[in-house]
Amino acid sequence: MDEFQLIDRFFCRPTLSDGVKVGIGDDGAVLTTRGDQDLVVVTDSLVEGVHFFSDVTPADLGHKALAVNLSDLAAMGAEPDWATLNLVLPTADSKWLEEFSIGFFSLADRCHVTLVGGDTSCGPLNLTVTAGGWVPRGQALCRTGARNGDLIYVSGTVGDAALGLQLVSGPDGLSEHGENRVVERLRRPEPRILLGQALRPLATAAIDLSDGLAADLAHVAVASGGLGGVIEEDRLPLSAEALELRTRKQLIPIALGGGDDYELCFCVPPEHRGEIDRLGNQLRLPLTMIGQMDTTPGIWLVGESGVREEYRSGGHLHHWAD
Repeated sequence: MDEFQLIDRFFCRPTLSDGVKVGIGDDGAVLTTRGDQDLVVVTDSLVEGVHFFSDVTPADLGHKALAVNLSDLAAMGAEPDWATLNLVLPTADSKWLEEFSIGFFSLADRCHVTLVGGDTSCGPLNLTVTAGGWVPRGQALCRTGARNGDLIYVSGTVGDAALGLQLVSGPDGLSEHGENRVVERLRRPEPRILLGQALRPLATAAIDLSDGLAADLAHVAVASGGLGGVIEEDRLPLSAEALELRTRKQLIPIALGGGDDYELCFCVPPEHRGEIDRLGNQLRLPLTMIGQMDTTPGIWLVGESGVREEYRSGGHLHHWAD
């Protein structure tokens, strides 16, 4: 099949948004603007061998390609609206494309996202999604607003995806661990869209956890004028499934340094603590206070002994040869 047949067969669908005047099928999408809102645009690429293994299911890959972008929108407090998809494929396998599109559109439909365009090409497998969403004017959550004394929160549990990666990378791989919950967290992250929107009047800063809790919190600390963050290790929320596989002591470095959780880490003034507790109950989502922002630069850990030590390990970072 050629590229136009591929697009028509697997990716042309009715629009889900009144804001899309022209979608797939033309030289460009035509989108209406919202006069009282700001547009937030995010983009992410997934490359085979870098972001996923070759044995990942196409449905999981379709889900994740969109989910990592919706997670960025969630961190900005945005309401998702539309997305574009660039597909580079080694072959145009109909079964693969059908399953990929099912994974992509099942999440898109649930989050009211319209696919408005993109591109296809032949080459090594990689996918790039660009997504747009809306926030009331001037209310986007950024990394730059944290203040000394703010409480640090994370949603859900941390470290599951990194542990899942350890399991599928091991000698038994998916044959033993394919149905494990932590592997599911790696394959199908859940973007915290409703949480991000609810945090707009409460949080001073937010970020999604893609590169690891400590590394991502450090981004917030630096962007907020060179602050630091103090994390209390015994407050880190770890899942029951992870604790069945590793001890808490083994999981702490995984939770701090592992990536791909796509939970939200956010900073909140202490006076909003009660509202955050109520929000977690309303969303049926654990929101755990793990520490506090500080004037001393860096990320600091307080362990069982109560001693404060600087965290010096890194999160995920792409490197190129010089």
